[in-house]
Amino acid sequence: MERRMEIHGPMLRRIAATLLFLLVGASAAVAAGDHAAAASPLRLRLRTRVEPFKGSDRWQEVNFEKDFAPAETALLICDMWDNHWCSGAARRVRPLAQRMAPLVNAARARGILIIHAPSDTMEFYKDYPQRQRALQAPRVAPPPGLGLTSPALPIDDSDEGCDTPGDKVHIAWTRQHAAIPIGEPDVISDSGAEIYSVLQPRGIRNLLIMGVHTNMCVLNRSFAIKQMTNWGMACVLLRDLTDTMYDPKDRPFVSHDEGTELVVQYIEKYWCPTTLSEEILRALR
Repeated sequence: MERRMEIHGPMLRRIAATLLFLLVGASAAVAAGDHAAAASPLRLRLRTRVEPFKGSDRWQEVNFEKDFAPAETALLICDMWDNHWCSGAARRVRPLAQRMAPLVNAARARGILIIHAPSDTMEFYKDYPQRQRALQAPRVAPPPGLGLTSPALPIDDSDEGCDTPGDKVHIAWTRQHAAIPIGEPDVISDSGAEIYSVLQPRGIRNLLIMGVHTNMCVLNRSFAIKQMTNWGMACVLLRDLTDTMYDPKDRPFVSHDEGTELVVQYIEKYWCPTTLSEEILRALR
């Protein structure tokens, strides 16, 4: 004879309470796992150069790995404008911007602060909350500086480095390239003092830098490699997401891509290590 078990009110409540406990516990475990994944460090393979025998000017490539905590790291996009007075430079920027977009989104999702630094375009962004975030950050006085200096560049860019004849220097840009996404938690600024004031209270000491142009803005802007390194920030250049202003008709008379690589090696010698975007994407995954 089949027996049926009757479930009365008290038992129903106990079963419901147990199910709720299990569901809450499972949700908490998933959330904790997500949080742990977001907070786990990114191990990046970096490249630098050393001169084993000082004064020899013979440099050796060195690769090493370093961990970067997402909460202590920012990704800065330098001068990736919507247009450029040099048509050759503008043509090369477009595919760079498209390749940057997924990296920016992935880095933001892991808690890395994204800083958009399209110089000379702050009027365009004056009403953006990301711009106001930089303006409203309490000012933090930078340290005196490390006094670092470096030799002359390995390329001749004294004629502005444009490789498309006939182009004349003028301000052709109005905003950052539209292919690069700006997210709600991001910051927009072209001021080193503003950006430093945003970074320091957050405990950010690592700065991943991509953009253009390697031999000019990426090195020399107030928010760029030389200044931030002198202020004690640990900078890393994304060497496959940058480009130079270099004309092969000038010294050292190599191809445009070879000129860019020479500047990248110069940065590795005197300023900071470099890495590849695929390294960061791998670490973010």
